[in-house]
Amino acid sequence: MARVLEGLKPEKVFYYFEEISQIPRGSGNEKEISDYLYNLAKSKGWEVIQDEWLNIIIKKPASKGYENSPVVMLQGHMDMVCEKNEGVEHDFEKDPIKLRIIDGNIYATETTLGADNGIAVAYALSVLDSDDLSHPALEVLITTDEEKGLTGADKVDGSLFKSKYLLNLDSEDEGVFTCGCAGGCEVKLRIPTEYQGSKMPAFRISVKGLTGGHSGTDIDKEKGNANKILGRILNDIFDISELISINGGSKGNAIPREAQAVIASDNIEQVRTKVTEWNEILKNEYAFTDSLVEVYLDALNTEEYPLKKDVFRKTVSAVNLIPNGALSRSTVINLVISSNNLGVITQDEEFITVHNQARSSVSTLLTHNVASVMEQIGEALNIECIVGGFYPGWEYAKESRIRDICIDTYRQVYGKEAKVEAIHAGLECGLLMEKIDGLDAISMGPNAYDVHSPDEHISIQSTENVYNLLCEILKRIK
Repeated sequence: MARVLEGLKPEKVFYYFEEISQIPRGSGNEKEISDYLYNLAKSKGWEVIQDEWLNIIIKKPASKGYENSPVVMLQGHMDMVCEKNEGVEHDFEKDPIKLRIIDGNIYATETTLGADNGIAVAYALSVLDSDDLSHPALEVLITTDEEKGLTGADKVDGSLFKSKYLLNLDSEDEGVFTCGCAGGCEVKLRIPTEYQGSKMPAFRISVKGLTGGHSGTDIDKEKGNANKILGRILNDIFDISELISINGGSKGNAIPREAQAVIASDNIEQVRTKVTEWNEILKNEYAFTDSLVEVYLDALNTEEYPLKKDVFRKTVSAVNLIPNGALSRSTVINLVISSNNLGVITQDEEFITVHNQARSSVSTLLTHNVASVMEQIGEALNIECIVGGFYPGWEYAKESRIRDICIDTYRQVYGKEAKVEAIHAGLECGLLMEKIDGLDAISMGPNAYDVHSPDEHISIQSTENVYNLLCEILKRIK
């Protein structure tokens, strides 16, 4: 295999990142990558555990002089978000990620890169595979299914660890130490599919050209949500059309870039006029965030049964009434407190399902506000609402020894102050801190951009900088 990243520094970090990029590892499809990590550890003679959830735990003894130092956990997740541009032929179940280098950054080719969180795996493997580093005893935890619901971290056995400090490697800004994050939950609204009448000529309305992004860290950037936009359009043509099917987005934790509905209409020219009007509206509304947004109307040259009008109305009402985007913000710091992402709409033979991912750093804003509001929407529309998948946030600690070590190390290495912040995204730290008594945590990582989208890329220089900083932090934990 010709290596795209050969010669980049640190060599082992980029070697391992390219290795794991050859292995499909979308959330829920981690068996192959988990087996790779397990077999690699065995071949290197490292102590390794693969649990029934495919989490990987690798332990390495302390280097000389660090035998009495507190045990440190290096932690990240092996799964990635699988997104690709429309029309791109890439099978995330079997195809490797096609890496390329542009202007000092690593990109994939028309797909997500998987640096979130493959770079953590590469960092950890490089540390494990280096004999010239000074460090305490290490416990490396690489979890599964983080992107869908933090399942691996939720299921891992906390009794397997002796760590006192946790260095989570799933942050995306060099020079920023994350010390708190939001919790979250999943909410689904389901509308039973019922059909009416006879078959009618079908047309597809598509919303495309949006930039998307991470449903946590990008939720305050006023990016267009394709599902919400489609809901507005369908409401506008409700009286002159019939709904046949609707689908949008692909991942709950990604702001949807595309959505489509198949419709029928006896007034298709009037629908076409409406689509033209909506293109003008959206170009104006999203001039600064999603200027390439476009609505298309295409004939499908087929006939289909339309859904009952009541199903159409309930679907459009649910999509339009669901709160979306940043819902509350801190008045003290620049931080979103609660949000919701209407990430995915699916339709099968039984239901149209509207999938939401809600987040908040205040648990009651999830249970008694965002989720409660959607339950009320379900009651008002007489449709089913399912709330679940709760995971805890990570509260900022008043005192943290690992935070002090990281800040002091950064100051001495770079001669300037690091930033310390909480983020509106889900990290595994909160779950792990619940399982391991006295665990003191911090999160760090190199500069990564446009994660959860096909524009995802990571800085080569920043990757080197943060790895060197990580090694220095480990050296100072005595």
